[in-house]
Amino acid sequence: MLTQIYGSAVYGIDALRITIEVNIDKGIGYHLVGLPDNAVKESNYRIAAALQHSGYKLPGKKITINMAPADIRKEGAAYDLPIALGILLASGQINSEGIENVMMMGELSLDGSIRSIKGALSMALQAKKEGIQHLLIPSKNAKEAAIVDGISVYGVSNIKEVIDFLKDPNAATSTTAELEQHVNSAHPKLDFSDVKGQDSIKRCMEIAAAGGHNIILIGPPGSGKTMLAKRLPSILPPMTLDESLETTKIHSVVGRIKDGVIMERPFRAPHHTISDVALVGGGSYPQPGEISLAHNGVLFLDELPEFKRGVLEVMRQPLEDREITISRAKFSITYPASFMLVASMNPSPGGYFHDESHYGSKNETQRYLSKISGPLLDRIDMHVEVTPVPFERLTQKTKSTSSTTMRDRVLNARKIQLIRFEQDKNIFYNAQMYGKMLQRYCVLNSTTMDMLKEAMNRLSLSARAFDRILKVARTIADLGTCTHVEDQHISEAIQYRNLDREGWLG
Repeated sequence: MLTQIYGSAVYGIDALRITIEVNIDKGIGYHLVGLPDNAVKESNYRIAAALQHSGYKLPGKKITINMAPADIRKEGAAYDLPIALGILLASGQINSEGIENVMMMGELSLDGSIRSIKGALSMALQAKKEGIQHLLIPSKNAKEAAIVDGISVYGVSNIKEVIDFLKDPNAATSTTAELEQHVNSAHPKLDFSDVKGQDSIKRCMEIAAAGGHNIILIGPPGSGKTMLAKRLPSILPPMTLDESLETTKIHSVVGRIKDGVIMERPFRAPHHTISDVALVGGGSYPQPGEISLAHNGVLFLDELPEFKRGVLEVMRQPLEDREITISRAKFSITYPASFMLVASMNPSPGGYFHDESHYGSKNETQRYLSKISGPLLDRIDMHVEVTPVPFERLTQKTKSTSSTTMRDRVLNARKIQLIRFEQDKNIFYNAQMYGKMLQRYCVLNSTTMDMLKEAMNRLSLSARAFDRILKVARTIADLGTCTHVEDQHISEAIQYRNLDREGWLG
C-alpha cells in the first residue's frame, strides 16, 4: 500500500515542504531514498523501538520510503515522526482521512516520546503558505509556531497523541499564543541611571539608539565602556510584530527558542576567541552566525583588537548590506543581519591613554591599533573616547538620567523617522539611508556645506565617512525635533569622527 505524508525542511531561515512517500510491498527490506543524511538513515532503529513501545510494530515486509523533492538534502532526526506515521498508514495499522491537510515533524525517542526540533516557526509559516490546516510538532515548540495565524498548531508529547489526533482531529485542542501582548510587555533589566557621570557618552548612546548607528567606545579599563554598552538595549524602541517574528524565526532555526516568541531585542556579546564562521554563519551545513542572531538588536564586541583580524574583516560586507550570503558549490543561503554594532577597545596595549606610568613603546601601540583596519572603522558611524569618572562624580548622590527618560527621546526621534520613510520600502531609521535619500533628507545650506568640506579635507575623511556624518547629523536633528540639518548638528556629528589617535602615541 502506498501513502503520502507531509513534513518540512529548513534552508536558511525559510522552510520547504517535503513529501514523504511510503510504500509497503511483498519482500523484506528497508529502503530510504531522497538524499537523506546519516541522522535520517538511522531513523529505522528509533522508529522500530518507538512503535514497539507504543503498541505497534514495524512490518516485516519491503518498506520503501522516498523523500521528495529528491535533489534536496534532508538533515536531522526531525523526520522520524512523519516516517513512522507513514509506515503505520501504509501498513494499515491505523486509518486516517484528511491526512493531506496535516504536516508533522518530530524526533522520536525509543519509548515513543517526541523531542523538540529546530525551525518550528519557519515550518508553520510554510505550512500556512501551502494551505495546510494542521501542524503537529513537539509540545516544546508549539508556542513559537502558534503565533502564526491561519493554521492550527498542536503540541504532541508522544506518538500515541499523534495517532489519537489522526483518529479524531476535533477532539484535540490547538495551542494559542498572544504575540502582540508579549511584545509590548517586554521590560529591560539594566538602566542608565546606574551609571555615574559619563553624560556626554550617554548622549552618544542616545544618538546611536535613535538612528540605529554603529558606535565604538575607546577608553582605559574601568571607564564604563562595557557598562554603557550593556544598557543600550534599555533605550531601544520595542520590537514591532514583524521584527519579533523575524527575530524568532532566526533563533528558531538554531534551536535557541525556550518559551514562545522572542520579545526583547537581542544582545549578543561573543567572546574574542570566536571563529569567522561562528560570527557570520556558515559551516558544512550552514547555520546563522552571531551577526544574524543579533538581527534587529545589538552585537557587542568587547575588546575589539583581541578578535582575530580575519574574523573582523568578514563583517565589512554585512555592515553595508545588512545581510550575509553563504555560498556553497550547489546552493547559497542568505541570512538577515541588520544589527547595531557596539564595540569597545583600549587606546593602547597597556589599556591607557599616553602617560608615563602605563605607556609602552609607540611601535607596540601602533601594532595594537593596526589590528582594527581602516575600512572596518570607516563603517562605524560614531567613534567616542570614554574617560574615567572622577571620584567626585562617583560619590555624588544626585540621580543620573534614567533609561526611561532617554528612551522617550529615542522613541520620539524614531517616530519622526518612521513618518519620513513611510514611502521608502524596508527603510525604518536613519542608519539605513542610502545615497539618494541623503540628498533628499539631509539638505545643507552653503555655510554648513563649507564647514563639512573643511572637516573632510582636514581629517582626510572618505566618501563613506561623509555619508555617515550626514546620517548622524540627521539623527541629532531628529532628537532636537528640527526639520532641517543645521550647523550645530553637523558640528556635533563631525566630533564623532575626530579622534586624536596621534595623541595616544605621545
